[in-house]
Amino acid sequence: MRIACWSGPRNISTALMRSWSSRKDSFVSDEPFYAYYLKERQLKHPMYKEIIDCYSYKYDDVVRSLTSAIPHGKKHWYQKHMAHHLIDFNNIDWIKNFKNCILIRHPRPVIKSYVKKNTLNNADELGYPQQYKIMKYLDSIGKKFIVIDSNILLNNPEKILSQWCSGIDLEFDTSMLRWEKGNHPQDGIWWKHWYDNVIATTHFQKFSSNEDKFDQKYQSIYDEALDYYNKLYYFAEQ
Repeated sequence: MRIACWSGPRNISTALMRSWSSRKDSFVSDEPFYAYYLKERQLKHPMYKEIIDCYSYKYDDVVRSLTSAIPHGKKHWYQKHMAHHLIDFNNIDWIKNFKNCILIRHPRPVIKSYVKKNTLNNADELGYPQQYKIMKYLDSIGKKFIVIDSNILLNNPEKILSQWCSGIDLEFDTSMLRWEKGNHPQDGIWWKHWYDNVIATTHFQKFSSNEDKFDQKYQSIYDEALDYYNKLYYFAEQ
């Protein structure tokens, strides 16, 4: 089974990758389209040169890899994706053979967290419009998907993870609730810049509550992101 989790930045996507990596039957991948996205958009994110040098930046090559045999003889392949790393939405039919999850978080704390690490220019860089397009595509072809809101999951990880596993006919494993501290072998090399919080954890931890304000210059981005977030939240597991 191949599982694609479509997140935006500054969410719990890396913690969820940790969670799935704790299963002995699963292999995990970390943002396999990141180099492609940086190259196509000509973005100078932190470590962009090293990322493009280290990973495949050709879309078809990445897709071919993600749809090939599951590595290390594992039964399941969990793929952590950033939804905004997809650029051509006329060429995403390969995801129909995956179990797709859309991971969302309210945009107010996302923006506050994002701008501490990177420059924010528009809502597309937060992934909400792309998550909505993924949902609409899957719905249009009659494929099931699951939407998970990070705050709901953090309030009861075992419940939401159990519902997710049940929805894809997979037995929940309590090992998903804990992981080893530090960086992990499947982490992208960008972990040094982005993962300073998650590498100190061994389990899911609720967000701090002091991230609710942001510079008003991001108001229009927030408004657009919030509109998409609300449309996605309607389908979130409760």
